[in-house]
Amino acid sequence: MTNGLNESLRRTEPPFRADQVGSLLRSEAVKRARAQKAAGEISAEQLRSVENEEISRIVEKQKEVGLQAVTDGEFRRAWWHFDFLENLDGVEGYSPTTGIQFHQQQTKSHSIKVVGKLGFSNHPMLEDFKFLRSVAGSHVAKMTIPSPSMLHFRGEIEEGVYGDKEEFFHDLALTYKQAIRSFYDAGCRYLQLDDTSWAYFCSEEQREQVRSRGLVPDELKQLYARTINEAVADRPGDMKITMHICRGNFRSTWIASGGYEPVAETLFEGLNIDGFFLEYDTDRAGGFEPLRFVKRKDLQIVLGLITSKVGQLEDAQEVKRRIAEASKYVPLEQLNLSPQCGFASTEEGNLLTEDEQWAKLRHVVTIAQDVWK
Repeated sequence: MTNGLNESLRRTEPPFRADQVGSLLRSEAVKRARAQKAAGEISAEQLRSVENEEISRIVEKQKEVGLQAVTDGEFRRAWWHFDFLENLDGVEGYSPTTGIQFHQQQTKSHSIKVVGKLGFSNHPMLEDFKFLRSVAGSHVAKMTIPSPSMLHFRGEIEEGVYGDKEEFFHDLALTYKQAIRSFYDAGCRYLQLDDTSWAYFCSEEQREQVRSRGLVPDELKQLYARTINEAVADRPGDMKITMHICRGNFRSTWIASGGYEPVAETLFEGLNIDGFFLEYDTDRAGGFEPLRFVKRKDLQIVLGLITSKVGQLEDAQEVKRRIAEASKYVPLEQLNLSPQCGFASTEEGNLLTEDEQWAKLRHVVTIAQDVWK
């Protein structure tokens, strides 16, 4: 026995029986330092020093609660996606007139646009990952980045930059292929692609919004799947790549509803990745029936049955019952447990305390130890 998990069921490579999506509530020290940097009161080097100290602290907390993979909590980011995307070659951030509309509230105003040919060079998050790896010790350092789909789904392409969509998606796949190789060379063996577009394809309301942009949802699904597969095609054999899918997560609110049925076959039979983190904390995600499309014996499914939106702990027995229900479609040895999303997809964070956050992650570990024993 190790950490309460039976050796025959314990996973020694990602994703793990007890895992996490990635983002964590920004600490007061980081919030204060970021505000001081924005006001010109401290330098970028001073801000990074504070971030380093706080990331080191939260990495130790993740180890304490029993997680095998640790992240930097996305402490250096304001957004889960824009910070990475606007540092790609040919991409710029800008402020549109409105933010992203969630149920009940809207994010602050920010977006991205493609202004030149895409590429991956001198990306600052390579250094961010190297620092995480330096403090991870014997634990696995997990890097999270937005899926290539998100550049197209959330961004704009300036007129004249690309002749047609085929050229754009070719360059997008090549850019991510370069990114994956660069993170691997930096020591990354566990990379997660965060992708909210798939959940939006499950919502008729969101599908209509896609149509209003002059796009065809079913065609877009296939285009995104092809691009992702091209991006990951040449990854080294000892690098695990997973995908996280959710229905929006900002200040404990959400955007989309709908089960996985409209995308299940494309995802589970069509994407050549190693595992999926799936939102399953509310009935907005539907039932487990779409998991019947999981045919590969090497594909891991991480059930997001623990919510990151509120602090109250789930009933452990109910979580175990739902895992058992999911095992009717996917063998237990291919299932894992995590929160349905991160705790702070944006720097504002969800509406719970840091202590409640750690209790949630400890809850994941404790339940996993009981289930896979």
